[in-house]
Amino acid sequence: MKPVERLLTTIHAFPRRSLAAILLFVALAGVIGGPVAGALQSDGGFAPADAESARAVERIEAATGQQASAGLVLLVEPAADAGAVADTLAGIDGLAEVTPGGTSTDGSSALVLGTVTAGVDDEVVAHDVVEAFADDEAVTVGGSAVAGLQLGEQVEQDLTRAELLALPILVLLSILIFGGRAAVLPLVVGIATVLGTFLVLTGANQVYGLSIFALNLVIGLGLGLAIDYSLFLLSRYREELQRQGPTAAAVRTTMATAGRTVVYSAATVAVALATLAVFPMGFLRSMGIAGAAVAVVAAAASLLIAPAIFSLWGARLARRTRGEAATEGRWYRFSHAVMRRPGLVATGTAAVMLVLAAPALQASWTPVDGTVVPTDLSARIVSDTLEAEYDGDAGTPVTVAVSSDDPAEVAAFATDASALPGVLAPAQATELGSGVWQLDLVVDGDPAGNAAQDVVAEVRDLAGSTGADALVTGPAAEFVDQQAAIAASLPLAVGLLVVLTMLVLWLMTGSVVLPVKAVVMNVLTVGVALGAIAFIYQGGRLTGLLGYTPNGGIEPTNFLVAAALVFALSTDYGVFLLGRIKEARDSGLTEREAVATGLGRTGGIVTAAAILLAVAIGAFSTSEISFMQQIGIATAVGVLVDAFIVRSLLVPALMGLMGKWNWWAPMWLRRVHDRVGLSEGEKPADRLVLTP
Repeated sequence: MKPVERLLTTIHAFPRRSLAAILLFVALAGVIGGPVAGALQSDGGFAPADAESARAVERIEAATGQQASAGLVLLVEPAADAGAVADTLAGIDGLAEVTPGGTSTDGSSALVLGTVTAGVDDEVVAHDVVEAFADDEAVTVGGSAVAGLQLGEQVEQDLTRAELLALPILVLLSILIFGGRAAVLPLVVGIATVLGTFLVLTGANQVYGLSIFALNLVIGLGLGLAIDYSLFLLSRYREELQRQGPTAAAVRTTMATAGRTVVYSAATVAVALATLAVFPMGFLRSMGIAGAAVAVVAAAASLLIAPAIFSLWGARLARRTRGEAATEGRWYRFSHAVMRRPGLVATGTAAVMLVLAAPALQASWTPVDGTVVPTDLSARIVSDTLEAEYDGDAGTPVTVAVSSDDPAEVAAFATDASALPGVLAPAQATELGSGVWQLDLVVDGDPAGNAAQDVVAEVRDLAGSTGADALVTGPAAEFVDQQAAIAASLPLAVGLLVVLTMLVLWLMTGSVVLPVKAVVMNVLTVGVALGAIAFIYQGGRLTGLLGYTPNGGIEPTNFLVAAALVFALSTDYGVFLLGRIKEARDSGLTEREAVATGLGRTGGIVTAAAILLAVAIGAFSTSEISFMQQIGIATAVGVLVDAFIVRSLLVPALMGLMGKWNWWAPMWLRRVHDRVGLSEGEKPADRLVLTP
């Protein structure tokens, strides 16, 4: 007896003990992994840690013993109180320097700047500063350190709100869709998935510092996949109950068929999201690690908990109405209707999707800036006041850290850099110590503008041509470095995404045609999802409903996360459908009959799962942080489009058009698949015998 069979036999024989052991592990995972939110990073992660802009900051910090810029900006009103506020600020541990920051144009308020000591956790200092001035109505605390602190706190508040909003809806929908006590299954699997993933992330965070924004993905995707896998397993078990009754054989057949599909599905989701780890940005790597982890944990949780519940409740999980059977009949008939005019349906559907995807091709990129902070937080209030009353729109700072023992050489470099087009005023280098000089240029436009990015490139070219040891940093330089890192890593990430997805689908189907079609259809789905957020956020639409501040573009790392997530979930649903089509075909049905049967058995499941997942992960749209909203909206749009349009129209139309060519593979590759491929279903024979 194989290990998996022995495990299933044990679970079936002792379902209560098995569930108790699983729930004990989940409770321990919650105790150990639950506090992970407080250990994750809430700042940075949007630019490569080893980029030139980061190395310039490290050079300045090493020379001065303090951070390169003032992370604390205190807005004092009236301005006369600024001196007393500065004295109080200087007495807080972790601050290396406190300086005046000027007064507003009308003289009503003043700024006090605080620079954190290098190597000190600026969020800890920010917390102490916020606490110190919490009761002082004359002081509003802001700056990058406070923004990072408040964004981390906002993420936790958003998660709580999303859970309170989504969970009652999910429970109600689960009762309606799963029916009766079966609704307990996705709830238990969902809790096990989230807490189990928290445990995994606790360990991963010890090796690589993860971003706190990954928690949104864990909860939304964890609940969504738990529902998907539970619904798919339950649906198959109900079929086996009708065939074999509440027996161990029914559980084994369910796990050998639907269970294997869950494994394939988790593999496709995991590899799709894991490709984000190819990029050198901490935000993307965190999302990739968390996404891959939650897919694997969701599969493990469902494959362990489902057979225990099946064995415990058995016949009490059977269908109580004819609703599901009627739904299967409707999907079966609908599939045949689509395949009667497959060319027209495929062409029309693809054309509509291309039109909806068009806005994604015109996306403009913008960096993470102050507009992502909710307007009611003190960091945003300070930022907006600086913009309105302190000439905050005067330009973009470009900071150059020059290492040289020759003052004349540095002065000449400063003169040349100040003369570059786009630099608003001449600047002189300031000696920081240890042979390091700082040159602060002010450039016309915002960090994402061509003028600022051109100056960054020209200063770097100037350093190369003169031989100066100069490193450029600042918002524009960080954005340039981010764009360069994405451009360098994107071909590898896309290549891995396509190759690994096709490999998993080939292992499942034995075909080389179906994986290619799946990738193409996934790209269409991703395009529609990204087109939706480009249309809304880049165009500044629905600001009142969604409560965000438009900045004229989309943050690119967020765009990549949304694309990977939608691609992964599209493949997930494709696996569910292809698994049943292949099983029906292997049982001897004709091509079109197999497609209709597969859609008939999964159409209702996939659409129900898509609705539930859209609620679970679409709850991101309630976030106060705009780029998290975008991930939620893109994913919700993607899964609904995939379930209701791609799986319902495009898949049966294309499979009806291609007939037996869907399953084509070169003879040598068929022989390889016969050795390494895994059959989906009970009758593996003849799964590759049709030769067009």
